[in-house]
Amino acid sequence: MTYCLAMKLESGLVFASDSRTNAGIDNISLFCKTHIFSLPGVMEIVVLNSGNLATTQEIISTLKQDIENKQEGNLYTLESMFDVAKTIGNLTRKIIERHTRRDSGTDFSCSLLVGGQIKGEVQKLFMIYPAGNFIEATPETPFFQIGELKYGKPMLDRTIHHNTSVEDAIKCAIVSFDATMRSNLSVGLPIKISYLPDTKTGENIPSVLSYTIEEDDETLNRIRKQWKEGLRNVFKSIEAPKWW
Repeated sequence: MTYCLAMKLESGLVFASDSRTNAGIDNISLFCKTHIFSLPGVMEIVVLNSGNLATTQEIISTLKQDIENKQEGNLYTLESMFDVAKTIGNLTRKIIERHTRRDSGTDFSCSLLVGGQIKGEVQKLFMIYPAGNFIEATPETPFFQIGELKYGKPMLDRTIHHNTSVEDAIKCAIVSFDATMRSNLSVGLPIKISYLPDTKTGENIPSVLSYTIEEDDETLNRIRKQWKEGLRNVFKSIEAPKWW
């Protein structure tokens, strides 16, 4: 299991993913779930993945290989983020279908979050399903989650809006991941946070900024402590029901 989160804000795109993969309690490994495809100044694409590890690794490896081989229709030749989502969606469907035909008893499904910007167009964020179809983030639905999402969703629902600042969005993402890790051991550190500023004009696309949160990260531990103490204080301040 894993947990990935992406937000489309007025000021840019924010991504977060954990690094834990497990095939049982005695088989836990670390794999990066954030993949960045970059043509400096022209294109910045971020892909987060959750689900069957073999499937997602084949998807990412195929995308990279097509770029290296200058294959027709590779990501660096596409002119819109919609085409990027469609290309990755079609590839996802084909790989899952091929594996399922050979072994119908194994779950090869996966989900992906794909966001970024291509020169000349606005930023976009998509969630791609195992069937290859996808939906796009809107001001009314500014964030997507994949993987183990239920524990970290309440604070996002109450906090994240299209005009939320990047600082508050990253802070909320850390709280969301902390809540998830406390309730599900299959999600764990390190957490990779990525941010793509929005140029508004679609010109001179900036590079993706990334930061990896480790166990001893001072900011993580400070936010954890303040969130825990804040929750306790608010809970104590709530007047108890007086039904009897």
